[in-house]
Order: sequence, then C-alpha cells, then structure tokens
Amino acid sequence: MKVSDALASRITVRQFLDTPVPLETVKELIEASKRAPSGGNLQPWNVHVMTGAPLKALVDDVADKLQEGVSETPEYNVYPPELVDPYKTRRRVVGQALYDLIGVPREDTPGKLKQLSRNFRFFDAPVGLFFVLHRQMEIGQYADVGMFMQSIMLLAREHGLHTCPQEAWARWPDTVRAHLKLADHEMLFCGMALGYMDETALINDLRTERETFENFVTLHGFDDVE
Repeated sequence: MKVSDALASRITVRQFLDTPVPLETVKELIEASKRAPSGGNLQPWNVHVMTGAPLKALVDDVADKLQEGVSETPEYNVYPPELVDPYKTRRRVVGQALYDLIGVPREDTPGKLKQLSRNFRFFDAPVGLFFVLHRQMEIGQYADVGMFMQSIMLLAREHGLHTCPQEAWARWPDTVRAHLKLADHEMLFCGMALGYMDETALINDLRTERETFENFVTLHGFDDVE
C-alpha cells in the first residue's frame, strides 16, 4: 500500500470487530514506527499495549466508575478552555454529524454520554494502546509522540487494520495509572484502539470534512519561480 493510499483510507473507527490482532503484527507496527522523528532524538514515547484479561479488567473498572458517577481530572487540557473559531465550529459540526448519523437527537444528553462512554471500551477493539510521557517533557515532545502515533496508524492500514486515537482516555489518569502501574514520573497522554473495522456499523460511515488548500496554506515566493 502506498503512503498516499494509507492516508486516504485512514479514518477514526468507532466500532471494531472482536477479531484478535496477532502479537507479531502489533510488534511490527510499533517496531517500524520507532523511526518516527523526534527532536534531539529523545524518542519520548513509551507504549503500553493491552489485550485479553488486562484490557477487560481496565474497561470494566472504568465502566463501574461511570455507573457510580465517579470522575477524574485530566492532567492536561485536551482542548483549549476557550476554543475560538473556526476551531470551535469545526468541533461542534463534527460532533453533531456523528450524533445525527447514529440517530442521537441534539437534546439527548444521556444518549450522547452513552456514546462518549464507548471510548472507554476502546469501541470493542481487541487491542488498546496507551502512550505515556515522562513528566519532564514539553510541548515539542507531545508533537513527537503525535508523529509516532501517526506512523502506527498509517502502518496499520498496510495490514488491513484500523485505529482510533483517543485523547478521551486522558479523563482517567488515576485509573489507567493503577492498571498500568505507572511510575510517579510518568504521565498518561492518550490511548488508541487498534483492530479490524466493523464495516456493517453505521457509525463508521462518518467522514469528516477538510478545509480547502487555500484556506490554510499561504504561499511565499512561488510567483518568482519559473
């Protein structure tokens, strides 16, 4: 598969099949992705991969806490507190498009919360990944981890797999920390679901819009090039 095809076919999948992903495939994805660039070659990423009983234990733990009304405080802002336009509108539009697709009315808050909670089951994916950073790391290293994650997501397409990057997991730092046995200097960044897409699931029909080239690119000096 060409890189351009992997980019074009990568989507955020929100319903997976329970088909297992072989360990060798997971190892191959991560091993190849370590060639992602990082400033100063810090390679700031640490990855925890869960499947089977450990994954189920975490998922069930969070489900119980949601049922009890328990919540935790993220260690960083996933979105800016006062998101401005056009970013605020983009987020609102894609959220409403998702709920419209699956038939959740705008005023159905419980329905929206139920869908949100699906994040914490990894959308039934058989593999969940967590990306962890040393607390000393700064915004530049967050970008490095993003490039590492993108590499995994694109390579997954080469194997017929799909992914869902999930900063939603930042909502459960204490619970995830306990299950992963993280050290004090380690901070949960986000999760990622990995598996085979359920092609019959309506929610996977969602395709998000992208801005036109002219709306986010400014060219300099190209008029002078023959």
